[in-house]
Amino acid sequence: MIFAFITLAVFLLMECVTWCTHKFVMHGFGWFLHEDHHEPGYPHVFEKNDAFFIVFAIPSMALFYFGTYTEHTYLFFIGLGILFYGIAYFLVHDILIHQRFKWFKNTNNSYLKGLRKAHKIHHKNMGKEDSQCFGMLFVPLKYFRKPKLN
Repeated sequence: MIFAFITLAVFLLMECVTWCTHKFVMHGFGWFLHEDHHEPGYPHVFEKNDAFFIVFAIPSMALFYFGTYTEHTYLFFIGLGILFYGIAYFLVHDILIHQRFKWFKNTNNSYLKGLRKAHKIHHKNMGKEDSQCFGMLFVPLKYFRKPKLN
């Protein structure tokens, strides 16, 4: 039971890590890797921004290793939480939002519509500065509200 809690807690914490990484690294000193992600369209299968998957995969793999081959089993479940977040990120960000793979083109879920709207606002600014909505799974409630008609 404690290992399931560790995995879930790390999964939720990864949203905070992702927000901070996106705001301060990707839109900071790592802009050279993230910049092509803000360009419209995907001329290639991969973009430089995909390097961030490797950045997050390395600690996850190291935690799997040390959680398996030492007495610190909890490390495995920390790595599992990171892995599950990475899978969720890939499914939500790359497949549902950006449609890099045309697997779920016709989703009509209000939560996913709110995520898409927030992400569209983030990409509205093509530059490094003045962006908003750096989260991925948890975005401000205003993006889930229906617009008021005058």
